[in-house]
Amino acid sequence: MTEGELNGVKIGVAMAASHCNMHRAVATMKLLVDQGAIVTPIVSPSILHVTTRFGSGDYWAEQITAVTGQEILTTIPEVEPSGPQRWFDVVLVMPCTGNTLAKIANAINDSPVTMAVKAQLRNGGPVLLAITSNDLLGLNAVNLGRLLGARNIYFVPFGQDDPIRKPRSIDAHLELIVPAVQAAQRQEQMQPILVPWN
Repeated sequence: MTEGELNGVKIGVAMAASHCNMHRAVATMKLLVDQGAIVTPIVSPSILHVTTRFGSGDYWAEQITAVTGQEILTTIPEVEPSGPQRWFDVVLVMPCTGNTLAKIANAINDSPVTMAVKAQLRNGGPVLLAITSNDLLGLNAVNLGRLLGARNIYFVPFGQDDPIRKPRSIDAHLELIVPAVQAAQRQEQMQPILVPWN
């Protein structure tokens, strides 16, 4: 078996409840695993307890477990030891909703996702955000600006996915996830951070 570009890299993938982006997020987790990463899923309770047109909680739990081969962490107490025990080389928040972005920017810790971020930052470790929200260039822009200047916070390059119909919307380019993780490991922001959508 050949080694991937992320062979042995320990990534905590913290998944906020952007239900419409779950298919992309799971496919991207599979890419990380295929590249040799050890992926631990950390999931917002909403993903597992709310059924939407994009799938049920049981469906997503099955998909995530099948891709990662790891137990899903779903509570704050389960995730808290990741800081003191230094479980992860990188914590990747994917999808990172506007709600979760705002909580991170304001140091609010009320879910397993934000606990994973807090625990990683406790050690000065890299946190990589794959943002997706319809209001990141609206009222949430202040939180995006705060995190763009924050220490140990990095972004998967992003752009306006539909500037005509959704002019305040921003979406991460998940096809750039591997080099973005590698840059975060080096404590660097992958550039360019602003990448247009076709």
